[in-house]
Amino acid sequence: MADRLDTLLRLHADDPADRDLPYMIGLEHAKAGANAEALAWLDKALEVDPSHHYAWFQKARVLSEEGEEDEAVAAARAGLERAEADGNAKAAGELRELLESL
Repeated sequence: MADRLDTLLRLHADDPADRDLPYMIGLEHAKAGANAEALAWLDKALEVDPSHHYAWFQKARVLSEEGEEDEAVAAARAGLERAEADGNAKAAGELRELLESL
């Protein structure tokens, strides 16, 4: 993870406006079980682009892993609303499925 994470962090330093880099950094932290860091990076991705549907999905998933069920449901709902408003049926379906499982 360290090599990939280091690379992503360098890329992010060069282009902080890229919405996908903080998302990918968040995923790396989540894979390592560093959920607080994962959530912080997923929030950065959402600051750059509130319509990053999969950042909402992963945020909800990580919050659920942390036992923060109310916050997980809120994140999944926010992502679902955004995906539906953006007309992204695939992301909406995945968020709806996640929401039903929470």
